[in-house]
Amino acid sequence: MEEKKKKKMIKLVELSEQEVRIDFALHSKCRANVRLRSLCATSPIAFKVQTSSPQKFMVNPPTGLIPPLSCATFQIILKPQAHLPPSYPRSPSDRFLIKTAPYSLLPGSGSDKPDSDSVGSWFASNPHAPTQDHKLKVAFVGPALLRHAVGRGDCDAARSLIKRRKSVLAELSAEESESILRVATELADPGGMVRLLLDSGLKIGAVARGRVGTEEAERNHDNNDDGDDGTELHVAAAFDRTEEVLRLVRARGSGSLDRGDREGRTPLHVAAGKGNVRCARALVESGADKDARSRDGRTALYRAAANGDRPMVEMLMEMGADPTIPNDRGRSPLDVARDKGHSEVVEMLERGEPVLMAARRGDSKQLELLLKTGATVNYRDQYGLTAMHVAAMKGHNDVLSMIIEFGGDLESQDDEGHSPLHLAVVGGCLEAVVTLVGKGANVDIKSKSKATPLYMATAMGQRDIAEFLVSKGASS
Repeated sequence: MEEKKKKKMIKLVELSEQEVRIDFALHSKCRANVRLRSLCATSPIAFKVQTSSPQKFMVNPPTGLIPPLSCATFQIILKPQAHLPPSYPRSPSDRFLIKTAPYSLLPGSGSDKPDSDSVGSWFASNPHAPTQDHKLKVAFVGPALLRHAVGRGDCDAARSLIKRRKSVLAELSAEESESILRVATELADPGGMVRLLLDSGLKIGAVARGRVGTEEAERNHDNNDDGDDGTELHVAAAFDRTEEVLRLVRARGSGSLDRGDREGRTPLHVAAGKGNVRCARALVESGADKDARSRDGRTALYRAAANGDRPMVEMLMEMGADPTIPNDRGRSPLDVARDKGHSEVVEMLERGEPVLMAARRGDSKQLELLLKTGATVNYRDQYGLTAMHVAAMKGHNDVLSMIIEFGGDLESQDDEGHSPLHLAVVGGCLEAVVTLVGKGANVDIKSKSKATPLYMATAMGQRDIAEFLVSKGASS
């Protein structure tokens, strides 16, 4: 008895989808296929499909058999409809029930070769026989419904339609794409819908982009004292149309470069978010504010860092973008890159190599610029050397003082355990030694080989440095 119960609990079939998605079109039959895969190795599986809306749907075949460990497909057919579904994508009133059972267990199944008719007859004559049931929900998708959702400004429905069928935008012809974007721009508040379509991959030609952008700009001019919100430039930036961007800037002047959309995003924000490096560079070179913030406080650099977009981050940093500007939650581009594990971008934002190079050259102006814009002061190279190590060893005392002022670690040790004080001794620079000790460096710190700065000064014949260290309490 217990063994029988266990057998009944074994899953008999697997559905290809838990939701049947029907590409809806008015006045046409619409079809969708559902595949059943048998998980039973010992006998065929009988199935029967029932619908809650027989006036709307047909199923072909409504019953059938699946050979052991094989697949069978049935088709759901929506009869021609004169009206759009009252609710979409998900239809709350339409659903299917799939009943399954091992054919060998069906009373009256006999030993004859089974066929679909005999299975249907058995289900009809044994309505209360135990079966394993599966529910299948219905969702209506397709370009016709997407256009309708766009036309009524329903971003949630449009987003859900695109999510359920990601290829819907790619399958549109150029004329259909341009038409659906025009519908979006004719909304009272088109910004969100236009962005959704473009961000989801709607592809349109340059002429359409210009025309649509101009129409929205003119409408915004009628509603705002400040004139257009730069939509045409935003669209060109989104599609990396550098020549078009430059043409628009020449026609409108640089004042159009930093106009924000309804989320405060400038064309540079859009180009940076899309990874369009050429276009972003053209915008900055044309005078766009590289540190402009959108309403959520994000800069173009923040968006590139969040995406882990190394080429974009590199270009913006090269153009002088400030990596210290936080968003409205106090998070900087470096913070978000660290949070998301974008290690290459983190390294670039920290700008450790440029800091190390400026310290090695004694370039105090470049170093100050780097540190004031958030570059890390304690970056370590492959040997564990920091900017303080190399400045101390080279005897660049003004640079060394600046590094200490910006929070450089006096006790940092390289791979051999040498501190900046050790390397100031190696460099033979008494002034650097005096600076380090005066700021609190440990005069008795030991390297991995147990050498102290005093030991090294004595061994190298640096008598003036040795005397100074002794005067500051260094142990022999």
